[in-house]
Amino acid sequence: MRKDFRKGAIGALMDVYERASNELKKLIVQISKSDFDIIVDSNTEDEDCRSVQTILSHVIYSGYGYADYIRDWFQTSKNSPERRTYSQDEINNELDKMLTYTAETLDGKWELSTTEIMKIKIKSRYGPEYDIEQLLEHAIVHILRHHRQIEKFISTSKIKSQSKTHL
Repeated sequence: MRKDFRKGAIGALMDVYERASNELKKLIVQISKSDFDIIVDSNTEDEDCRSVQTILSHVIYSGYGYADYIRDWFQTSKNSPERRTYSQDEINNELDKMLTYTAETLDGKWELSTTEIMKIKIKSRYGPEYDIEQLLEHAIVHILRHHRQIEKFISTSKIKSQSKTHL
């Protein structure tokens, strides 16, 4: 549990983003290695949702994308990694790296006022326009939705969990 909470609305959202990621990491370690990269949903049209591996690689890539949208707004240089698929052994560390990149993106912006937050207009490549608060809320819910998706794979026995205590 985080003991040193960040200040401000943006700081609070970053703290919650980290919490959602930590909960996801607890779930990931419960997935057997043999089930991590198997195709669970061969019928989906979304290539990012076929296996736990593709889902989590998508979550990481999207996290960098959200941070890069913010960097674009503030005209800050971007150095996010190229999109790739991660192994189970890499996932937790890569989630941490993505969150560090996001925290670095937001450094000095933790206490933006409501007026400053609302002035930020970030147009996503998939359509909606967000202010920074809405974009971070979207990033948090993105992790939560995929956490639920993986839990559902476990609860419907599409993949095995080494422990069912997290459900």
